[in-house]
Order: sequence, then C-alpha cells, then structure tokens
Amino acid sequence: MSFVLPTLTASQMFGQKIIRPLTAATLCGIAFIKDRLIAIDSLKGHLLEIDPTSDNSKIINPHQVKEFTDVTGLAMWEDTLWVSRDRSVYLCKLNALGLEHFVTLPYPADGVAVWETTVYVSCQRLGYILIFDRESRKEITRFYAPGVGVENLAVSKDMLWICDRTEQTVYAMDRATGEVQFSVLTPFESPTGIAIHKDGDTGKESLYIAYASEEPYIRDNPNADPNHELTYRDRTFIHPLYYHYEPDKRYALSNGYLIEMSYAEEIAPLDEVYLPDVEWRIALPSETERQKVKHVEPIGLPFTEEVIDGQRVAVFKFDALTPGERHIFGWKALLEVRGIKYRITPKDVEDIPELSPELQSRYLVDDDDLAMDTTIVRRAAREAIGSETNLLRKMYSIRNYVYDELSYGIKPYIDTPDIVLERGVGSCGEYVGVLLALCRLNGIPCRTVGRYKCPPNSEHQGVPLQPDFNHVWLEFYVPNFGWLPMESNPDDVGHGGPYPTRFFMGLCWYHIEIGKGITFETVTSQGTRLTKEDIPIGDLAINHIRFTILKELPPPEKPDLLGVGE
Repeated sequence: MSFVLPTLTASQMFGQKIIRPLTAATLCGIAFIKDRLIAIDSLKGHLLEIDPTSDNSKIINPHQVKEFTDVTGLAMWEDTLWVSRDRSVYLCKLNALGLEHFVTLPYPADGVAVWETTVYVSCQRLGYILIFDRESRKEITRFYAPGVGVENLAVSKDMLWICDRTEQTVYAMDRATGEVQFSVLTPFESPTGIAIHKDGDTGKESLYIAYASEEPYIRDNPNADPNHELTYRDRTFIHPLYYHYEPDKRYALSNGYLIEMSYAEEIAPLDEVYLPDVEWRIALPSETERQKVKHVEPIGLPFTEEVIDGQRVAVFKFDALTPGERHIFGWKALLEVRGIKYRITPKDVEDIPELSPELQSRYLVDDDDLAMDTTIVRRAAREAIGSETNLLRKMYSIRNYVYDELSYGIKPYIDTPDIVLERGVGSCGEYVGVLLALCRLNGIPCRTVGRYKCPPNSEHQGVPLQPDFNHVWLEFYVPNFGWLPMESNPDDVGHGGPYPTRFFMGLCWYHIEIGKGITFETVTSQGTRLTKEDIPIGDLAINHIRFTILKELPPPEKPDLLGVGE
C-alpha cells in the first residue's frame, strides 16, 4: 500500500512553523530564490538548501566548505550569490561557487544585501552601513547603523531591512535616505540573519529571521556521579517575523502568543495571626496596545472587581483570617500578548505642552521611599542629564547614567535609591527606584509597571512554566504621546556601553503588564491597610505563578507593508 503526501502551496509551506534544519549549528545569512531557502552555517561552512516543511537540508557546496567557513552575510540577486567573510565581500554564480573578490573593508564585514547594481554592507566596527556601486566597486555613500550590535541585511524595492543581534530588533530603513521608518522587536534573542520571501501566487512578501545562540540543558552523563550535569548546546532556527505598523501612533507590533497566566495565594503564615474583616486586593492584567485580556476567572474563591485609576483589581473578602485557617485564592487570565516598539525621536518632542497639575502632583513626587531629598540622589539627578533640555534625550541620558553606575544583583529586599547608588549594585526593583527618583527630579513623570515575565520558551507550548522571579520596569510620560515603556535593567549588558535600546520604548511578548501605576497587591483589615511594618504579605501567604503558552498568534490585524502585508 503506497502513501502519497499532499502537495502544499507556497503559502502553506511558509506558515508559523519554526524551521529547524537538521545538522545546522550556527545559521547566519539567509536568502530566498523563489521558494528555495538558502542559508549559511557559519561555523561549519555549509551552504544549505533547506526544505521549510520537513527541515531537511542539503549541502550545496560539498567541495567548497573551507571557503564558506566564517561567512556571516548572504544575499541573492538573480543567479549571483553574495557573501561577507572576515573583512571582505565576495560574489559567485550559485551553480559554480567560485568566490570572486568584490571589496575589502578596514574592519569585519558583517552583512550584505543587493538590489540591482547597489550593494549594501554592514560593519559594526565602523558603525555604518556602506553602499557600493556594483559596476565600479566604489563606495557611493554610507548610513549610520541604527543599532549597536552585529547587523545583517535584506533589501526590497524601497526598504533596507536590518536585523541587529544585540538589539533583538529589525529596523525598516528607507534605502534611499537612510532614515529609519520604524523598528520591531524579534520574538527571540540573537537574530543573526534576515531574508524576504515573495509568494509566487499572491505576491505577498514576508520577513524571515535566523537565530543562533547557545542554550543550557541538563545532560544525563552515566560516567558522572551524580549523573545529571549542566552543559550547553547550539540552538539555531528560522522563523517568520510578523508585524503591524501604526504610523499615527508611532509604534509597531510584532509576533505574539496566546498565554494563560495564573496567580494564586496560598495562606501559609509564618506566625499564626487573627485578622478580622479582611479585603485582599490583587491587580488584574491590564488592557494595552500590545496586551489584550480575553478572559479572567477566579481560582479557589470568588472575587469582586474594582477599578482603581483605570486598572481592574480583584477583591477577595474574608470575615476573618483565623489561626490555622488555610485558603487558596487568585485569578486565571487568558491573554494575547505581542511585542511593541515605539519610534519617537528627540525632534518629535521639541514643542511639547506643559505637564498638567495632576501629572505633576502624582508622578513628580517622592511617594515610594525614593530618597529624592538626599544629597547623593539629587547630585546624581544633576549629573545624569548635564545641560540637556530635550525630554527624550534626558530620559536616555538618565538611563545610561544609571547603567554606568549600577550592576545587576538579586536581593531579598529593596533598598532606597540613595543606598543603591552608594552600593553600586541593584535588583530590577532597585534599578526602577533609582530611575524613578532621577526622572522625577528632572521633571519627567514616571511610574512603576510590570510584575512578571513569562519564561521566554515559546516552543514549550502547552507546558506549565514558572518564572524564577517577579519583575518590574517603568513607564515615562511624554506630552502628546502618552506613557512609554522602558525596561529597568536588561539592556545594561556591559560596562560603559554602548547600551542597546531594544527595551527603550519597547517590550517583548513575554512582558505581562499588570496593574499599571497602582500597587499590585494590598491587604486591609477593618479598613486599615497592612504595611510591611505590620505584617508583610510574604509572611501571610505563598504566591504561585504559572504560565502556559497555548499557541502563537496569527499576524496582527490591518496588515501593512512587508511581513504581513499585501
């Protein structure tokens, strides 16, 4: 009995599936020749033709592996293959693969893209994207590189697409002027290659991104005692990048997931207490441009809802909590969450109106032990901005100043900004405290947001995932634009910078926004709020947080341009 596989159309072949080529270790440059996916395994020197439906791969340079080792960028124009290796760019016919030298740079050439007679080459060390004429091999002009990391390139009729490994970002740059139109966060870290696929039936163009990194795993080693040991392995794959650009709102959405999140408290006091007339409030997930709340239901006990400053809050009521009494209570939410990245420049905020009295009274004051009256904090606020007057540049300077002054470290409690600055080490909550204090002293309204991040293991769908820590970040307010997100510490990746701006006005899909601008969890007894000095919530109950990634979301609505467009 024979079995015939169904024939797939191009649109069915190139869906949401993650492409994991067999044998590949480190994919960098990728390109399409119609529906043929070509990729370079930089570590092995394998030029691969990959079947997106089966992950099968074929080495198409079996006799030129050495020549293609350490190739990082790859591009196709008609029947000519272009590659970047070390400091040089080469070209060859795909059916011959004899590399012909095109140009040599003073520093490593990272990525290459070709459109007709124009050749684009990225170079991190120079900080530029260089543009050459194919016929004369002379440099025509150069554009500033939009990110700080190693960048790879793809090009369409009007747009130069740039994926930055460190920034975890794809930039859409006008290929004639070098002006960045917008940018989107990639759903995974370490994007190493980018290509454009054009559907032969519909003409629709889609972006695909290659990723390459190492991942930790537990290895079963029978020769060791104990036999389980931590080690690392290569992780590389290719995945479509979806996005939707909202030019009027100055942001772009990217890939997202349907996530089930549960937050529950288990009453388990360290010391038995009696608390009469208890109301236990837990903030619910927020409705935002990037996060949609599809459903919320109680866990364990019913709750009523309140709205505090526009945020939904679950209220659990107890006649009393008595010694020996035990409960489990909380909420379960079904969320659609996507990446978001705003594109606002200093020029856009030159003529902004004055802050309203309400914003000044609520978000420029010390209302959370920010030590804004201490000498060290006030001096830091002055040093951070220098003579800068532009609001966006001030915000950027404050962030970089804090990154210069602090390094990341976990602690069981949060100290005030004066102590943190003196110590030079802070947790995410302490980074937020210092940032809030410095911003508010410089007239920039800020508030704390966040609470948890879903473990970014999107391939583990249907599997319960638990975060190791809670997490907070902040939002700052810009008149005419509203509240903009900024991560606390993840972009503090090195000593002295330059620091990436991937989470400066941007959040990835795994950020879960809960109770923006309000306290996440409070307990009152007989109408009086319990403070840390009375009974810390952590001494009354154990929290349980669970995420389950159910599926990847389809492309955002209102498709626009490449990636999800017509």
